[in-house]
Amino acid sequence: MIEEDLKKRLEGDPDGLATYEYIANHVDGCSEDMDFLIDNMARVDLTGQFVISAARYLHAIDPEGFGDCVSRLVALGIEKDRERRYMGALMEQFYGADYREHAAELSASDDNFRRIYKRLYPTSAL
Repeated sequence: MIEEDLKKRLEGDPDGLATYEYIANHVDGCSEDMDFLIDNMARVDLTGQFVISAARYLHAIDPEGFGDCVSRLVALGIEKDRERRYMGALMEQFYGADYREHAAELSASDDNFRRIYKRLYPTSAL
């Protein structure tokens, strides 16, 4: 559990970097604090950069164990990354290099995939 003084410092995080660094440096012991950490990143990361970085990191560490957190972070990243600077990095890492070939089936089974794909390829006939 995060101590109150550290929690207060993270609440003062100006952009999400400190919260992301906390997750990266304490990944083995921060599972019970993930709701607070994700809520904090949602509040302070205005561009989605660190939200998406955290999703990618947690997915690389343990995609099943952190599945709910990753899904929540990806959904936040989709909302925040209006300029589509960061979400493109998710596609290959999460869905494979051939994700475009399987876009229809992935879209049918994964809401986050569908939302990212439509954001990245708005004129696609998906």
